[in-house]
Amino acid sequence: MKMLKPEEQFEQIKRGTVEIIREEELREKLKKSYDSGKPLIVKEGFDPTAPDIHIGHMVQLNKLKTFQDLGHTVVFLIGDFTGMIGDPSGRNTTRKAMTREEVLENAETYKAQIFKALDPDKTVIDFNSRWCSPMKFEDVLALTSRYTVARILERDDFSKRHSEGRPISMLEFMYPLVQGYDSVALQADVELGGTDQKFNLLVGRDLQTGYGQAPQVVITMPLLVGTDGVEKMSKSLGNYIGINEPPDQIYGKTMSIPDDLIYDYFELATDVNDDELKIIRSRLDSKEDNPMDLKKRLAWKLVETYHDSEKANKAQANFVKQFSRGEVPDEIPDLFIYFDENNEAWLPQVISDSRVVKSNSQAIRLIKQGGIKINDETITDKDYKISGDEEIIIKIGKKNYFKIKKRN
Repeated sequence: MKMLKPEEQFEQIKRGTVEIIREEELREKLKKSYDSGKPLIVKEGFDPTAPDIHIGHMVQLNKLKTFQDLGHTVVFLIGDFTGMIGDPSGRNTTRKAMTREEVLENAETYKAQIFKALDPDKTVIDFNSRWCSPMKFEDVLALTSRYTVARILERDDFSKRHSEGRPISMLEFMYPLVQGYDSVALQADVELGGTDQKFNLLVGRDLQTGYGQAPQVVITMPLLVGTDGVEKMSKSLGNYIGINEPPDQIYGKTMSIPDDLIYDYFELATDVNDDELKIIRSRLDSKEDNPMDLKKRLAWKLVETYHDSEKANKAQANFVKQFSRGEVPDEIPDLFIYFDENNEAWLPQVISDSRVVKSNSQAIRLIKQGGIKINDETITDKDYKISGDEEIIIKIGKKNYFKIKKRN
């Protein structure tokens, strides 16, 4: 396939980005690639600190797909080495490092999920332990000599902790350097990341210059706001839409987002074209249409993306059936839970295990508010226990149904 002209490529790449550092450098790299026929090396690093990918991650993955479709080489870099350090970005406390076993286990789940966005035949999967593990101590010292403590302390989370007298380990100081060295090892032309990764990405630029390479272009992508409409999407906050979740859950969670996020989700989490985006923006701004109709289109699109159109149609029908007619959906996901020696399970813990809420205390509040039904009976007793001998369908909140199954 013939490459698009450099300016056409640039416009596709720029869509939905927060910042490109620097635009003129990207234009030059695209022109050089077009003239020579040599694709750019475009990388993004993923620390496998959580086993599942949600649609917030897909913002960057979809942009990698854009580069891939334009004929460039995409490197999906699994930070198995840096994952054992722990990225402190945006945190005000020292982050617990992971074991190698935990990192590798999560890395395998990442590899199984990314191809919902990327072409497996055109994606290079690499691990930064490939070059980090063989480094000798003198190599590490040489790396540290190329950056100053003053520059490291320019990062907001470090400077705040330093000024407040809170501890920062030397290991954490090493994280930006090791991540930056990944770009040197791969001779990256472009690196992508969320806005919270900007400092680390810029370190990569500086280190490449120090090692005699042309500096990579840094592209930052927005952090998708979660279904709560407040915080960035995160599994730990329970405001996420997982790409491996059942169709009904993806559809239902999407329908729960605030109206002011509809356009952002279309732009960042789907592949709708620019013409359709303009129509969506116009319909939202005119306030003549019911936002619910656009939200249904968005929910259908997300299910279709991560499952297929048939399952998207079913999820939509189930949603209409459930909320328009007050009926239980046809397809209900299983929720596997542990029962105690008395073959019972405490209701708040069951609710928390569903991940609809993030803690037992939130589950207790939901119970007291009448937000829980078991086999269509509202339960308000926080001490209620589920029996493993019963066939149970639990409804959590307005839209989340589960069949309770015993975990072995």
